[in-house]
This record gives sequence, structure tokens and C-alpha cells, in this order.
Amino acid sequence: MSINEEHPESSPVVSRRALLQSTTLGTLALAGMFAEHRNAFGEEKGVGESPLSEKAPHFQAKAKRIIHLFMNGGPSQMDTFDPKPKLNELDGKPLPDSILEQLQPTQRNRAGNIFGSPFKFSNHGQSGLPVSELFPHVAKHVDDLCVIRSMQGEIANHTPGLLLTNCGHSTLARPSLGSWLLYGLGNESDELPGFVVLCPNGTPTAQSRNWTSDFLPGIYQGTHIDSESSSKQLVANLTRDDIRSGTQRAQVALTQFLNRRHSQLRSGDERLESQIHSMELAFRMQRAGTDAFDLSQEPASIRELYGDSIPGKNLLIARRLAERGVRYIQCYHGSGQPWDNHGSIVSNIRRLTKDSDQPIGALLTDLKQRGMLDDTLVIWGGEMGRTPTIQQVKDISKAGRDHHIDGYTVWLAGGGFRGGMAYGSTDELAMTVAEKPVLLADFHATILHQMGFDHKRLTYRYAGRDFRLTDVQGRVIHDLLA
Repeated sequence: MSINEEHPESSPVVSRRALLQSTTLGTLALAGMFAEHRNAFGEEKGVGESPLSEKAPHFQAKAKRIIHLFMNGGPSQMDTFDPKPKLNELDGKPLPDSILEQLQPTQRNRAGNIFGSPFKFSNHGQSGLPVSELFPHVAKHVDDLCVIRSMQGEIANHTPGLLLTNCGHSTLARPSLGSWLLYGLGNESDELPGFVVLCPNGTPTAQSRNWTSDFLPGIYQGTHIDSESSSKQLVANLTRDDIRSGTQRAQVALTQFLNRRHSQLRSGDERLESQIHSMELAFRMQRAGTDAFDLSQEPASIRELYGDSIPGKNLLIARRLAERGVRYIQCYHGSGQPWDNHGSIVSNIRRLTKDSDQPIGALLTDLKQRGMLDDTLVIWGGEMGRTPTIQQVKDISKAGRDHHIDGYTVWLAGGGFRGGMAYGSTDELAMTVAEKPVLLADFHATILHQMGFDHKRLTYRYAGRDFRLTDVQGRVIHDLLA
């Protein structure tokens, strides 16, 4: 059973698509206008079937949903989850010439002296995995963490790194991981989008390209929500003050009746049929969306667990969306690239981890208490790591670290991944991967496997070619799996 669809031909509604993409609820309304003649498994769709109807994966999945905690900007691995005692031993000394000669010219010119971590590491849990003092709450869950210390990127810059991490390609436009999952699985909820992006105070670098559906139908793109919006409503136009709900329901019913009559005269018009579904979904979201984002419904003890902060609010919303059937929830730390610490890294990383440590620990605790961690995959990491050397600055007290892609760290918890383990390693100076390198294509292939997909068979035909998230690369890393 493979997933393979033909891309729809261009039509006059493309301009309407561009218009609808400018609004949050407009994202939902894209369902009908770009529906396919066949569903995700190549079968003929029945009349009235939504492109978001639930579909079975290739095989039984270990994970049902993903919460991706994106530390955009690139967290420093040797200050968080990959201790390097040798760096502290050689702190302040220049890099050996043998290492400098291997660096790219730009990196070589910007590399300063060796910069040991000022933060202490301690072993935690039965596994004894080391965690920095910056993450005391996360450290309590170390036996649930699968820490990968050997991630490798392609281009040491933010936009390419974000696109590679999210979409599998560092330069060309491609559908995002969340879009592929929604395309393959459909939507578990008929009242909420299946792919939600939470980013307080704006958008990350590369903006909507991080959650694009690109050549997949537009209904599969992510729905971005500014979780720190000054507006009364996190989702614009979610409710109306100028009309009572009963009256609005009657209006929708009349519109749907007219649409049905219109469609009877145009049988086989999948775009019209799916637009009818999207209007119903948008109407149902007015109730479900209001409920999902209302944190006052949570007990005081749960709100205190997450903390009264923007990241705490973000992650509590993520848990509420996850338990309501949203497939893929991506939580960015903030707009732009807050973890991009070229300068003042010591003070900045203290602030960033103080903001995020308690909410992350709370999320893991909360999911476990609710019995959700087993089938919820939590991912933590950024689009790159940081260098083990000081970035050249005039004031040493404002020292930072530069971009680094050859051996950075991410971790996963739940969703059938092995807990209490570290996979791969970097050399003693954290300059390069020493063993078990992990490409983003490998990372994606393994995630798709846990969601029930053979990454080589999850394809979409476009421009005469079968595309997939992992392109022509990728391998499932079974050593990471429980």
C-alpha cells in the first residue's frame, strides 16, 4: 500500500488561494479548492469525502502525534546535553592548526580560542546521563530521553538549517514534515486543524516556509498561531460578536444547502465538494478552538506546573491540542532566532533555559501522568548547534559561539523511542562527529517509521516525479527505538 497522488492541474482559483492563505481560518478553507481526484492511497474518493478524512498508515504506528519543541537559533550542545571536559581543560587556548585547516574559510576566519562551558554537568536517573545545571526540571526525565549527539546539517546558516530540519531540503521549496503527516494520516479531529504552529510574538526565520505544504494540496499546510497575540482571540475571526450562534448556524446551513444543489449540477467537482467540508470545519472550530485555547479550564495545579510564562502557556496549549487530536504541534521558542547566541551567550542561555526548562519538564510530567507519553513523540532541538570556540569579540565578557552543523544535539522522548540513552558522539573538542552520524533524512525516516510509514513509500507525484520527505536519502535508525 503506497501513497502516491497526481498533482492537480492549475486552475483559475489559484489567486483565491493566495488570498485565503493570508488569514488563519482561510487556511482551513483551502480544503476543497485543491482536493485531489484520488485519496492518499490512490483510491477513488467517494462523494463528499474530505481530503482530511482519517487514513491508516503503512503499518501499526508507535506514535500518534508529535510535539516539536523548536529552539530556533541553535542551542549550544556543549552547554546543555553534550559535556566536553577537554574544552574546559584547554579553555582560552587556540585551536590546533590541524583542526583549523579543516574548517571552511568563513568559519576559520571567525573561530576564536577554545571556549569551555561555564556550566556544571551532573549525572541523573538510572541511566546516569549527564545534563547541564541549566536544565534541572528536564534532568528529572532523563530516563525518558533519547539524546542524539551526532546530528549533521548541510549549510551553517539559519534559513537553510530551518528548511532542512522542517522540510528535508536546505534550499528548494518542499512540503514540511507536518504536511506530509497530515497528507498521509488525515486529521483525527473534525473540529481543529491537524497541523498547528505556535510561535509567540511573530514568526521564526524563514517564516511560513517552515510549515508550508508546497506542492501538496494547501489544506495540509500548518496553521500558524501567535500564542502571545495582544488580540482577545489567538485565532483571528474565530468568533463573531455581531450575530448569535443559532442564527449563524442557520446561515451556514442555508449556504451548504445551496452548495449541495450547485454541486449536483457539477458532479465530480472535488474542489466544490471539499469547500463544503471546509466551511463546516471552520464553523465547528469556532467552538472547539475557543475551548482548546482557554487555559482557565485547567486546574490551578496544572497551570502552576507549567509556570506563568510565555513558554509555559505555549506548551500547555500544545498539550491541550494534542489530547484533542491535533497530529503535529510545533512550538517555537519565539520569533526570529532567540537561541542564536553570537554574543553574551552565558547570560542569554541562562535566560532562555530559565524560561523553557520548567515548561518542558512540566509537559513531560503532564503527558506521562495522562498516559500520553507512550504514543506522543516529543522532540527538542534547533536547526544547528554552536561552535566550541569563542566568537571573536572585543569584550570577552560578551563572548558568544558561532554556528555549527557537524555534530549538534537533539533529543526525543516518548513515541516508542528508547529512553535513558545517548546515541552518537563528537570528538573531544566537539568539532566533528566521531561516531554514528545522523543526517536529517535519517532523522525524518525514523520519525515517519514511528508514525507508521515507510519513508520510501510515502510519496506524492509532482512534475512527473514521485517526491518524498527524505528525497533519495534516509535510513531508519533502529538503535534509537525501544
